[in-house]
Amino acid sequence: MEVVRQARAAVVMVALLTLIVGLLYPLVMTGLAQLLFPGQANGSLIVSADGTVVGSSLIAQRFTAPRYFHPRPSAAGSDGYDPLKSGGSNLGPTNRTLIEEVQARARAYRAENGLAADAPVPVDAVTASGSGLDPDISLANAYLQAPRVAKARGMPIARVRRLIEELTIRRTLGILGEPRVNVLELNRALDRLGPG
Repeated sequence: MEVVRQARAAVVMVALLTLIVGLLYPLVMTGLAQLLFPGQANGSLIVSADGTVVGSSLIAQRFTAPRYFHPRPSAAGSDGYDPLKSGGSNLGPTNRTLIEEVQARARAYRAENGLAADAPVPVDAVTASGSGLDPDISLANAYLQAPRVAKARGMPIARVRRLIEELTIRRTLGILGEPRVNVLELNRALDRLGPG
């Protein structure tokens, strides 16, 4: 009855590994995450003063009003910024559709921000990220939007630029990534300041 003995050993190992890897390990990791990084473990949620969740610092939201900084374009879902449909357009750099979309976005960005028709536009202002939900924009993008936001809010441009500088996220470990600013955090800080 060697086969029965081996089958019993296999069943015991599957049950044991299922218990360890399928239940024990996830519970320990969840517990450690809650203990060591509670904010991140719960979605990096941003809560207003009245306790309402207004978003996550990890997921972009659509902002279109002139008084707000606008995020990167999104290819997530038919209207963009849908966290349930995260993903890029999957269009390659030579795809005619992508080229036309980027050109149209560049024209709209220049018009919206009062730039010359041939002014350079930051790449993150006209292309979606791989997830379509990147919450940050480059400093170049933020500084080009600053005059529009300041004018719409009746604020001095210097105050808006100073706010960008205060909320700039530096390179990780001084070398990884690029300096950037979180759009939701920036727009919330503007709302807290009020006009002028």
